[in-house]
Amino acid sequence: MTLNQKDYPLIKINSVESASVSFMKQTYQLFATSLFVAAMGAYLTMPYTETIIQYRWFIFGFELFMLFIGLTITKNKPGLNVMALFIFTFTTGVSLVPIFAMLIGMGKGNIIVNAFLMTAVLFAALSLFAINSKEDYSSWGKALFITLIVVIIGSLVNIFLLQSPIFDVIITAGILFLFSLFTIYDTQNIANGAYDSPVDATISLYLDFLNIFTALLKFLGMFGRDE
Repeated sequence: MTLNQKDYPLIKINSVESASVSFMKQTYQLFATSLFVAAMGAYLTMPYTETIIQYRWFIFGFELFMLFIGLTITKNKPGLNVMALFIFTFTTGVSLVPIFAMLIGMGKGNIIVNAFLMTAVLFAALSLFAINSKEDYSSWGKALFITLIVVIIGSLVNIFLLQSPIFDVIITAGILFLFSLFTIYDTQNIANGAYDSPVDATISLYLDFLNIFTALLKFLGMFGRDE
């Protein structure tokens, strides 16, 4: 069988689609592994809850260091970038230990499982929507980033000044909604080849999942308290 010139565009399109599928497959494999690594971080350090609480700001600082510096330094270094990704996700798991321990101590460990399952279902639904949608969400980036800054500032104001339970609920709802939109935006960007590597794409998805999970965890914890 011979190919004529008219066949070449089809071959090129199929090659691009194959590369896109391969990229997404690698990304979601790394994403699933990152979730497992985070779970191990929480599980392995749970016996040291008091120590983690004592050094929680140091852990949070290291988490930010890995996110903004560690992952940036290793960005174009295959192997090292994956290692940095897993160190970061492991650390995020450790940082969740205090709230996990509190819920378990209150006899509400089921909230953790429920929040994870709800996050997984919502995340999967949003991802499928983004992949199958014919709408272009690439223009959302600037608005989402500005909204994120507003939410961060609002959270800090409430933590250090207002300390309002009602405002806390509003901020948590805002985080849940914002990162649901981020999931759509990031998933479509991955499908459209906007990321340089599966590691970069995984970081975006993981942050979306983590923030949705923590928001739902907080919501269920708020409304699951015994008055």
